[in-house]
Amino acid sequence: MNCPECDAKLNIPDDAAVGEIVSCPDCGADFEISKKEGSNIELKEAESVGEDWGE
Repeated sequence: MNCPECDAKLNIPDDAAVGEIVSCPDCGADFEISKKEGSNIELKEAESVGEDWGE
């Protein structure tokens, strides 16, 4: 599978589960596995959760 951002090859393990985060080795973008049916995998952009310092 290729990165939706930069089209680099993403290595997704066969035992990866829905909800896991996959990072692109080239551009550093993070994606969450949103759907997995056999070798058919769908990714969505991972939500970044910022630190809440009590502000």
